[in-house]
Amino acid sequence: MAVIVHGGAYAIPDSIVDASVKGCTRAATEAHKLLKEGRSALDAVEAAVRVLEDDPAFDAGHGSVLNAIGEIEMDAIIMEGRDLKFGAVAGVKSVANPVTLARLVMEKTDHVMLIGEGADKFAREMGIPEVSKEELVSEIARKEWESHSKFSTVVRDCFYTTGNAAATVNGAHCGHDTVGAVALDLSGNVACATSTGGITMKRVGRVGDVPLVGCGGYCDSEVGGASCTGHGESIARVTLARRAVELLRAGVEPQAAVDSALEYMWKRVGGHGGIILVDKEGRIAKGFTTERMAWACVDLEGKVESKVEGLGTSRGHVAARAS
Repeated sequence: MAVIVHGGAYAIPDSIVDASVKGCTRAATEAHKLLKEGRSALDAVEAAVRVLEDDPAFDAGHGSVLNAIGEIEMDAIIMEGRDLKFGAVAGVKSVANPVTLARLVMEKTDHVMLIGEGADKFAREMGIPEVSKEELVSEIARKEWESHSKFSTVVRDCFYTTGNAAATVNGAHCGHDTVGAVALDLSGNVACATSTGGITMKRVGRVGDVPLVGCGGYCDSEVGGASCTGHGESIARVTLARRAVELLRAGVEPQAAVDSALEYMWKRVGGHGGIILVDKEGRIAKGFTTERMAWACVDLEGKVESKVEGLGTSRGHVAARAS
């Protein structure tokens, strides 16, 4: 059994590095505890992502960023690799844990995705408590929204600029990013989950990669699973998660699969982002082409590792940005 989580790949400001490391560590250890108890990979990734959704340091659930009119719209996906079942939600406004709602879509409906008002209505039917915008919006998210005027500027500063200047704009963070988890359980099944509040100043109704199967996440217990983070439009255009998983099927080693998928996204669409991955043997890989990525993992030996890594700090774990 093994698990890896991420807290986003973007220009993570120094001021929230410690919080990001601690949050990712909590998420990974909670997931690993469930796996040790014999719980499913699906339970583990849901639990990990819920930890991150409850932490305002991350752009998901309680830390979700604001769209162009100052509202919250959250997306999530969860998938299990045995039967290739998944559930997703998009444009959710009134639940604290969209990943749990996505799982209910998978398990309690005949559908694979619910959006907007329909997703919120389904949440009420399932007895999920409604939460107000005020409960979900963090001070970090509010300052980000107040300091930016264009979606394109946020994208540039978060994903396409290096150096300390990218970490803040007018003294505020540049807009934070997606969270996700991938796990292998004792039965050999793989699951993944990804959740996000999107990107600050996004157009109302915008949906990125996260709830799209094969983009924000994908898994197949025959080979492995992946969760992605970064510029959603770029990730969606190359179906990044499925690309990484299918490279495993082709016999590519896990780290090479991550690096190759990220390189393909850069070469084909000029996109930046990150991937976490676990293969069917429990081997863990991760990589990113943004300035930083937050992650934590518990490997086959039970070793816990967590950090916010900078671009180029370790070639074995980081896919170098193409130039």
